[in-house]
Amino acid sequence: MAAFALLLVASVAALRVASLNLCTDEYALLLAHPSELVSVTRLSHDPAESVLEPTARGIASNRGRLEDVLADRPTLLLTMGGAGRSSGAIARAIGLRLIDLHSPANLDDVASNLVHVAAALGDRSRASPYLATLAFLRRTAPARLRDSIWIGGGGLSVTPGSLSAQWMALAGLRQRALPGGRASLETLVTSPPNILLKSNYRSGQMSQGQRWLNHPSLSRMPSRRVTADGRRWTCAGPLVIDEIVRLRRELK
Repeated sequence: MAAFALLLVASVAALRVASLNLCTDEYALLLAHPSELVSVTRLSHDPAESVLEPTARGIASNRGRLEDVLADRPTLLLTMGGAGRSSGAIARAIGLRLIDLHSPANLDDVASNLVHVAAALGDRSRASPYLATLAFLRRTAPARLRDSIWIGGGGLSVTPGSLSAQWMALAGLRQRALPGGRASLETLVTSPPNILLKSNYRSGQMSQGQRWLNHPSLSRMPSRRVTADGRRWTCAGPLVIDEIVRLRRELK
């Protein structure tokens, strides 16, 4: 029994996790202990891209390629739809466990990914706080949804029924269907939504496609403007959980 316990401790201590995708970085940085992480993508080291940048400090960065992390001697590799056959074959050949998560299409998929990664880390309970909060948000989702438009750079929006729209519904917002998945100046002026959920993702980087968002006519819109932390919505994964909690408070 004592020998088994020592073996278990040794195996846990040997866990070395690398992530090759910004979206799997979320799961790795939320669920793994810092001592278990050997590499995450360089995007997670950029505060403009990830709210988890403070956690990523001190962890080596990679460019999303298997060869970038081999020197770090990982034992567990996390990817999401980016592990080609060759990378998978190489990983298996060198005894590296590879988990290629599915890009989530719904809230159940987000929960499943949390459980999958926590189990791979050897402790399913690590996912419990996130699963419990998600379950609470779903159980207490507002019955009445307000007409809303999520808007990012250049008017880019989300599609009704998409994962992002499912998250919005947990905050009491119903994403409006838009031609081409974009909001236009004409739409916002002539048919303003009740709630305009505006992403602040890289809001300081003005481009030609974004200038119309500062048009004077928009300042007269009756819509209630609410800011979305665009970094949390990039992957529409577990980082949106705290965003929905915040939005519920703000929209009361």
